[in-house]
Amino acid sequence: MTNFIVKKVAVLGAGVMGAQIAAHCINARVPVVLFDLPAREGPKNGIVLRAVDNLKKLSPAPLGNKDDAALIEVANYEDDLALLAGCDLIIEAIAERMDWKHDLYKKVAPHIAPGAIFASNTSGLSITALADGFDAELKARFCGVHFFNPPRYMHLVEIIPTASTSASIVDQLEGFLTTTLGKGVVRAKDTPNFIANRVGVFGMLATIHEAQKFGLSVDVVDDLTGAKLGRAKSGTFRTADVVGLDTMGHVIRTMQDTLPDDPFFALYQTPDVLAKLVAGGALGQKAGAGFYKKVGKDILRLDTVSGEYVAGGGKAADIVARILKEKDPVKQFKALRESSNPQAQFLWAIFRDVFHYIAVHLGDVADNARDIDFAMRWGFGWNVGPFETWQAAGWQQIATWVSEDIAEGRALCDAPLPGWVSSGQVFDNGGVHTPAGAYAASKNAFVPRSELAVYERQPFRAPVFGSGMLDGKSAGATFYEDESVRIWHMDDEVLVISLKTKMHVIGEGVINGLNMARAEAEKNFKGLVIWSSDAAAGGAFSAGADLQAALPLFMQGGAKAMAPGIKLLQNTFMAMKYSNVPVVAAVAGLALGGGCELALHASRRVAAFESYMGLVEVGVGLIPAGGGLKEAALRAANAAKGSDILHFLKSGFTNAAMANVSKSAAEARAMGYLTDDDVIVFNAYELLHVAKVQARAMFDAGYRPPLQKPVAVTGRYGWATIRAQLVNMRDGGFISAHDYKLGDMIAEIVTGGDVDQGSVVSEQWFLDMECKAFLELLKHPKSQERIMGMMQTGKPVRN
Repeated sequence: MTNFIVKKVAVLGAGVMGAQIAAHCINARVPVVLFDLPAREGPKNGIVLRAVDNLKKLSPAPLGNKDDAALIEVANYEDDLALLAGCDLIIEAIAERMDWKHDLYKKVAPHIAPGAIFASNTSGLSITALADGFDAELKARFCGVHFFNPPRYMHLVEIIPTASTSASIVDQLEGFLTTTLGKGVVRAKDTPNFIANRVGVFGMLATIHEAQKFGLSVDVVDDLTGAKLGRAKSGTFRTADVVGLDTMGHVIRTMQDTLPDDPFFALYQTPDVLAKLVAGGALGQKAGAGFYKKVGKDILRLDTVSGEYVAGGGKAADIVARILKEKDPVKQFKALRESSNPQAQFLWAIFRDVFHYIAVHLGDVADNARDIDFAMRWGFGWNVGPFETWQAAGWQQIATWVSEDIAEGRALCDAPLPGWVSSGQVFDNGGVHTPAGAYAASKNAFVPRSELAVYERQPFRAPVFGSGMLDGKSAGATFYEDESVRIWHMDDEVLVISLKTKMHVIGEGVINGLNMARAEAEKNFKGLVIWSSDAAAGGAFSAGADLQAALPLFMQGGAKAMAPGIKLLQNTFMAMKYSNVPVVAAVAGLALGGGCELALHASRRVAAFESYMGLVEVGVGLIPAGGGLKEAALRAANAAKGSDILHFLKSGFTNAAMANVSKSAAEARAMGYLTDDDVIVFNAYELLHVAKVQARAMFDAGYRPPLQKPVAVTGRYGWATIRAQLVNMRDGGFISAHDYKLGDMIAEIVTGGDVDQGSVVSEQWFLDMECKAFLELLKHPKSQERIMGMMQTGKPVRN
C-alpha cells in the first residue's frame, strides 16, 4: 500500500470558483493557500482578503462553518510563490483565457515541488494546449480538473488527463477527490467542454431551438424540463440565469471555435435571444435580469418575441403532466412520441436530440456510456442519465424512432446513428449498460468500473440502470423485514438496520425494529449501524416522528393515549444509548426532531458533511420528547466541568427553542449535536463503510456502555434567567405568546425545573418532564393549529 496524502493545497485565482474550491478544502480540513494578483491599493493581499470575506456572505454557503474562512491562508503572486513548494496539489482557477493561464504558468512552474500535482480548473479549454511549454517532467504531473459550481454541493469533478499525464498521478488525484473532498469523479477526454458541459450545453441549445419551433414560453419550458423530468427544479432557462448568460455564451463560443466539423455545428451558434440579453447587460441572476426578472415580489419572464418582461407562471398542460407521471418509461415515451400536443412533441424532440447527440459523440468525448450518464447526473442534476433513459424506454424502439426522425428531416442534423446502436453487442444486450460494464464506442467493448482502492470504501457504488449491481435495498442476508425496517448484514460482524418509511419517519414499526435490531446485535454481532439505502442519493436520516400515523390514536383517546408511545420511544432510545454493543448512527441529509434524537442516543455518529440536524418540534407547537432536551442538559453539565452550567446550556436551549437546523455536519458539531469523537465523512457513498469500521473498532477496543450518573442542573436560577430573556422577547414583539410558552417549557426542562441550583437529577427526571410537557401541548389549541398546518401544507404555522 502506498499512501498519497495531500498535506496542503494551493489554489491560484480567488475568483468565484477558486475561492469556493479553497473553501471546500477547508471544509475537508485540508490546509489551503489562496493566491491572486497583488492589490494596487491597500493591503497587498486585498483581492484575496475580499474574496475570503465574501465566502461568508454567499448563498448557498460554500463553508460548512463560516468562521472557518479565517483558516484560508492568503497570498499573492509577487511575494509568496515560495509557498508553492510546500503544496502537494496546485489548482489553477483563473479566468478562461489561454494566454493569461500561460503567463501565470511561467511564474509558478519554477516553484512547484517535485511530485506535486498541477491541475487547471477549466470548463473547456484544451488541457494539452495548456501544457505547451512545460518540460516533460511537469507535463507528467499536469492535468485538467473541472469542478462544478457551487463546488461544495455539486458532486461531479471531471479529471482530464493529456497523453503525457502519468497514470499514477490521475489515480492519486481521483482518490483524493473521491474520499477527501467527497466527489464523484469522471475521467473525460481532452475535447472541447469535456463531457458534462458538452452534452449539457448542447441539450440547452436544443431545448431553446425546439421551444422556439413549438412556440413555448420560457416558464412553460422550465416547468416541463425541471422536476417533472427528474432534473434540477430550475429547468432550462432559470438554470441558465443562475449559471450566468455570459458564462453560457463562453461555453457556446468554445464549441463554435473548436468544433467546425461536428455534424451538429449549425446548432453551436449563440441564440439570438441570448445574444441580445448579454449585449443589454441582462446576464441572469447576478445582474437581476436574464430570462427572468424580479420586480418587487413578482417574477416576470422574458417574452422572446417582443423582448419585454411579462407575467410568468405558465405550467405544463394537464395531459402532458399525466404522461410524465407514467412510471413505465416504455409507455411514457410511446405517449410522448404519439401525442399531438405541442408540449409532448417538444419533450420527445429534446429527448431525441440528446439521444442522437450522445450516440454520435460517445466515442469522441467519453471512455464509455456510464461516464456520460454520471456526468449529467452529478453535474447537471439529472436523476437519470441520458443513456439510462434510452435503455429504460426500450433501446431498439427508441433507436428506430430516432432514425425515422433523422430520415424525415425532423432531427437537428442528418448524421445517421452509428452502426453499433442498431446491431452487434449493444443491440443484443438491449443497451449500453450490462452487468459486464458500460459500452465504450472507441473500444467496441463493454468496460467494467474502476477498481481503484478508493472504491473499496463504497459498499454500494452509484447505480446505473441495466448494470445489475447490488444495492443497499436487497444486498446481504436479511434477518427481519417489514414495511418499516430492514434488519440485515453482509457477514462482516456488523448488523444494519435500514428505515423504509417515507422520509424515514419514526413510528411504532421503526421503534419495534430498533429494539429487535439492538437485541440481535447484542447477541450475535460486534455492533449495530443505523443506515438507510438512499443515504447517498439525498435521502433523509429521519425527518422525525410519524405525526400522520399517530393522529388517529390522538383523535380517539386524546393526549393521554399518546403517553405509552412516548414512553416506548424514550425507553428505546435509552436502551440504544446503554446498549452492550456500540450503536453507530450513519447520518446523512435531514435528521430532524425525533430523527435528531435518534442520532443523539447512538454510541457514535458518523455523519455525511451534508447533514442537517436540529430539534425542530416547536415548529409544530411541541417540544422534543425523545430525550433531546435531556441530552442538551447532560452535555452542558459535562462541558461545564464544575463551572457555570448555564453558560454551556445557552446553545442547547436556543437551538431547541428556535428550531435551529445545522447547515452542515461541521455546524452540527458547533451546535453540540455532534461531538469531537464523531466522524464526518465527505463522500456519502462511504458512509456505511466508515460506520461499520467505527462499530468494529469500538467493539474490538473493549467497548462498554457509559455508566449512568446523576446530572447537575441550574434549577430555578437558570429557569428564571432564561425566562426573563423570553419575557423581553415576547413583550418586544419578537416572539408570540405561544412561542413564549414553548420556550418557557424548554427552559424548565433543560434547567431541571423547580429545584435548587446545584441539584443533581437522573436522566429519567428529564424524560418525565419532556413527556409531561409534550402531552400538555398536545391539548393546546395553538399547538393543534401548528400540527394541522404542517400536515396540510408542509410549512410551519406561526401563531
